[in-house]
Formats: sequence, structure tokens, C-alpha cells
Amino acid sequence: MQSTSPEESAFEPPPQTFSTLGDRQYSPKEVTMPAQSSIAASDWGHSYPSIFQLNSEIPAFFMHYRWWEDEAATVFWAFDIQEISRVIQFGLFRDENFPRTSLCARNVDTIDTFLMALSEPHEYQLLGNLSHTQRVEEILRRSSISPFQAIPWSWFPPQSSPTLDARAIAAAIEAESHFHFRQVAFEELIRAALGYNAIFVEWFLQQHAALYIILRDYLSACPDDIPLYTEVEKHLRSRSPFAHRALVQCLLAVRPGGNCDVPKPSTAGFEFIAGPIQALFKDQPGRLNAMLKMLSVLTIRFRRQYVHAATMDWKTPFDTSIPFLDDYLESTSPTSLARSMRGLDEHHFAELTQQSLIAEDAVVGQLKVQWRELSVSVWECCAALPDLIPYLQECAQVSSLYFSQSRRDPKISPLTVQPSGQSLLTTRNYHSFTAVIKGLHTYSILKTRPAQGNTITPEALFPQEMLSLVDPSQNFAAYRQHYQQFPGIPFLIPHIRDHKENGESVLQPVIQCLQSTQ
Repeated sequence: MQSTSPEESAFEPPPQTFSTLGDRQYSPKEVTMPAQSSIAASDWGHSYPSIFQLNSEIPAFFMHYRWWEDEAATVFWAFDIQEISRVIQFGLFRDENFPRTSLCARNVDTIDTFLMALSEPHEYQLLGNLSHTQRVEEILRRSSISPFQAIPWSWFPPQSSPTLDARAIAAAIEAESHFHFRQVAFEELIRAALGYNAIFVEWFLQQHAALYIILRDYLSACPDDIPLYTEVEKHLRSRSPFAHRALVQCLLAVRPGGNCDVPKPSTAGFEFIAGPIQALFKDQPGRLNAMLKMLSVLTIRFRRQYVHAATMDWKTPFDTSIPFLDDYLESTSPTSLARSMRGLDEHHFAELTQQSLIAEDAVVGQLKVQWRELSVSVWECCAALPDLIPYLQECAQVSSLYFSQSRRDPKISPLTVQPSGQSLLTTRNYHSFTAVIKGLHTYSILKTRPAQGNTITPEALFPQEMLSLVDPSQNFAAYRQHYQQFPGIPFLIPHIRDHKENGESVLQPVIQCLQSTQ
């Protein structure tokens, strides 16, 4: 926290007394928080307007039939603990105590089976001593989001000085706002977007209301700094809409009529994330199981894009499209998934010509982007849905029989060894094959936890012979050698590098393959 002068400290709000929340119970209604009005009227006699209301920061959303609530209720009487756990995680129902009452009504053996499925073997003995109610509570605890830490706003205006920089102050306010956004779980934002109780989203807004009070008290006491914060406002326009609104309202309050050029925010602050979520529920009627899987994957994306990001993008709508997951959910088997990916890649590569490959034009650039997006999507899906991994293994790989025979006879094709096999490799779809392997490799690296004896290696997922095709050594030498014998839909990166180093002649296998399919 920045130091302040005695004059400034006299006008700072008293320290917030909200204690840090301990382990969160399942129902957020059990957590009490001061109402918005407690920010608007303080103990030292000042009265402040309530500038943030949750229903004003979320786009209007109405559906005559909230289909997911009926389907969520049905899930609790089924026997898929993973689906039950996801319903608890996202809380897509009005009665927040419904999961507890539903699980308590299940028989003892079923609850015991559920809890064991969510536990590690070394926990079985200890959990076996719990009562029926305690086991239900343990299932709820393991399925719910992590406890929320109600951290109050901690940025205060720095001591007045001629050397203060408006851009630096705006950056500091932005960093504080981003910090508080990081504390809000994606699951809570989904609930807020659908109109459910989202107490910690309201907490986020309340902290920005506190920023308004802090700034208003400070500028009322130090009016000479109003020009400085008028400049700060300009730098905040492209940053946190919540922090910007707090400062705008403050400037309007301390200089009524003197800030006509200050823009008035016209859109809901959470539009960038609530809007896409609402659209998702409108576009996916009657598919709760698929919806929960999509939300699980989007949770991983949300963390990558907003929680772990150095800078926050408050404007661009959150991307909820997951084409790879859509293909997986619509497939009936790993073979059908490989077939649909092959068809999609053939469509994309139909635009690739010899000239575009040599020139590395926009077509090549788009194919490289698609490869990267697919590899990232595979990682997101595996991180969110580990049960997908065996499916992908079968979709991508060919048996070691091909590799052992191809070593003896280099003319052997995967198709001659497994004529009925339709994996990404047997159909020579190296574009999707390498992207899938890359995504699984990333998952294996990030999932490894040696201290817990929970190590996942690429070798545990695929045969070493297959992994050699994605070994980057010597510009993917093993892959390029394999491609010389069995050309197909190419993995472009090594071919482009090879072209830069050795000329157009090295592209002949790719070009011949393209010509044969056009």
C-alpha cells in the first residue's frame, strides 16, 4: 500500500473489517456479507451513491424454459458421479441446497461408491469411517469450487507529488482491478450470467465501489490533484471498465459540471464474458451433459486467458467455441472422430497450392494457426476431461505392428498393416495427428506431480515409435523421413523450415500429394 500524508489519511475510509473467509460451505448463502448500502453510508457521516449493481453489469437474460434446471435435477438420481460432480461444481439450479438433499436421499452403498470414485486409494480407510451425512458433505466439498478469499481493495492514492505519473497510477489501479477479477471463479460468473445468486461477483463490484469512495474522499481533500486524476481517467478508458467507472463517477462528484468531456460508460461491465455464456445456453438446449463438459473446458480457458495472463482484456468477448470438443461429442467412436477430422483437414488444405506453400501466404498462415489452436484445444479438453485421453489415444495412434514391420520393409504403409484402421496416423493425417500429440504432450507435462507419485509421461500415452514422429530434433527428421515414404496431409512447420534451408526441391512430396488430391 502506498504511503499517504497526514492530511490524506484523515480522509481515507476506515479499514475494512471483513474477515477472510475460511473453508467455504457448499451453499454461498451461508456466507454473510455487508449489503451494498453499507458502502453507500459510512460511519463517519458521509453518504455515497450506489454506483454498481449486479443486474446492471450483466446483460439482460431471460429464457421461458430453463431446461438445464430440470436436467440437473434428473442427474442427481442417476449413477454418473462425474456428471453429478460437474452439476455441483457449476450450480445450475435455484435451490442451492438441492444437491445436499438429493444425495442424502440416496442409499448408503451408492453414496459410498460415489465417494470412492472421487477419492484416492490411500484415503479409503479414513473415509470409510464417515457417517452417511458426512460422506455426502465430503462429496459436496470435493465437487465444489475452491474456497473464496474475500480480499478487500488495497490500492490507495499515492502521496501528492509533482512527479506523479498519470499513466503509472492508471496501471496500478488496473493491476488492482485485475487482481480482484482473478479471485472470482468462472463458475460464479456463469451463475451471475444466468441470473443466479453470485455473492462473490457482488463482492468484486463492492470493492470497486470502495475505490470510488477512496478516490472521492481523497480528491475532496486534495482538489489540486483533480487534473492529475482527470488524466488518469483517459488512461483507464481502455482498461478495467469497473475501475474506470469508479473514477468517472468520482470526477463528476467532485467537480459537478466541470467534466463534460468525461465519457459515460454505456455497456454492462461483464458484457465481455456474460454475453457469450448466455448465448451458449440459448444455443445448446437440452444437452446438459455436453454443456457441463463444455463449461469444464472453458474453465481451463478462462484461467489461461484471464487468471494467468499478465494483462487483462476487458473488451474482447470471451471465446466459447470449442470445435474440437464439438467434433468429439458428435462422434460415435475414435474412428469416427478421426474420420471427421480428416474431412475437415481435407477441406482446409484444398486451398493450399504450390505457390502459396512456397510464398507462405495467408493460406499457410491460417493453417498454422489452426494447428496451434487444435493443439491448445486438445490440452484444454484433456485438462478438463481426463476421461477423453484414452479416446484420443485410439483416435490418433496405430498399433506397434506397423512400426515393427515398417522397419523391416520401408515400403509398408500403415494402411497395409491395418486396412480397417481409421486413426489419424493410418489415414496419414499428419496435420491433426501432430496437433493431438502436441496437446497430449503439453497435458502430460503440466499434469506431472512427482512429489505425489502422479507422473504422466508422453511414453505412457503413446508408443515410443509414434512419439519419434513429433520429435523436433533436426527439424523433425523422423517425421520428414516417414513423410517421404508415406505422404499425406502434411504437418507444415518442418516442411516450411526445410524449404527455407534447402530450397523448393524438398517440397516435392507435399506438392505431389496436393496435386493428387486436387
